[in-house]
Amino acid sequence: MAHKNLTAFEWRVLKACLEIPLGETRSYQWVAEKIGRPQAARAVGQALKKNPYPLTIPCHRVIRSDGKPGGYAGRYDGRKARLLKKEKEILSSLKKAGNKS
Repeated sequence: MAHKNLTAFEWRVLKACLEIPLGETRSYQWVAEKIGRPQAARAVGQALKKNPYPLTIPCHRVIRSDGKPGGYAGRYDGRKARLLKKEKEILSSLKKAGNKS
């Protein structure tokens, strides 16, 4: 069921986020190009602020093209950087556990 407050563009942005693997990041520009709107990097950021499912749709994996995290849920309080760090730790633990078998 579609969230009634999101546009088709916003849904395309969120869907593109689902393609970013755990522990990896992509730029706002990458998302814009992925959805066929290469001039819409800023609009991608605005769409991500509306993500109604942040635990399921990993919008925190989208960062600025200069490698800085940028905002998360409209805030610049370091949450995005902490989430990305935690994901990398999880991924590292999963890789280590996989090598033990």
